[in-house]
Amino acid sequence: MENSLYITLSRQEALRRQLDVVSNNIANMNTTGFKSQRMLFLEYLERPDRQGDRMSFVQDFGLQRNVDAGPITVTNNELDVALRGDGYFAVETLTGTRYTRGGAFQLNTNREIVDRSGLPVLDTNNQRIVIPADATQIHIAGNGAVSTEQGQLGQLKVVTFADEQRMMELGGGLYEANQEEIAVEQPQITQGAIEGSNVQSVVEMTQMIDVLRTYQSVQKMIDTEHERIRGAIGKLARVQ
Repeated sequence: MENSLYITLSRQEALRRQLDVVSNNIANMNTTGFKSQRMLFLEYLERPDRQGDRMSFVQDFGLQRNVDAGPITVTNNELDVALRGDGYFAVETLTGTRYTRGGAFQLNTNREIVDRSGLPVLDTNNQRIVIPADATQIHIAGNGAVSTEQGQLGQLKVVTFADEQRMMELGGGLYEANQEEIAVEQPQITQGAIEGSNVQSVVEMTQMIDVLRTYQSVQKMIDTEHERIRGAIGKLARVQ
């Protein structure tokens, strides 16, 4: 196979992975607190031999997350909370603490505040927040303090990180961070509202169409080059 085919194949493989990213964004348009992603590309230069010219390949370098806040939607649900500005809520999992912007909380059978996946939400002391059975009203203050008519029960843990781009997405708006937590001293929390996904549907659909057209164009180039090589081999065979 000639070098030109290797180069076009590298471009096609990068486009396939880019399509996966765009598809994931579209699939999470309605996921609370979801952050869209974009692929980063770089030029990979290689010299096949010391006398040959350098070949320029396409290589996907990584993903960049758009950390801008999504739109705020008022729900009037007392367990729905939206973060304005920096920060992530902390939730407890079997493998350790994980982080989310999704504030569509609810109560489980033990009357613990949990996220949409049933993961317990942690307070500033890394403890679960339990609502008394006879409590009739739940109030969540702007700083995250959770209270009922019986008094304060705890304060929602809100943290951020030095490099949010290094956080690993686990799906459904949940993240893992192998970094030291930085407490948000003055979180901005709104009760009775949720932060939506920051995915822009029109932009993502346009991006998907562009990627598909480019992929088809690259495939046409590969087919043309393949036919050229096959024709050349056929002519050489006849000459012999």
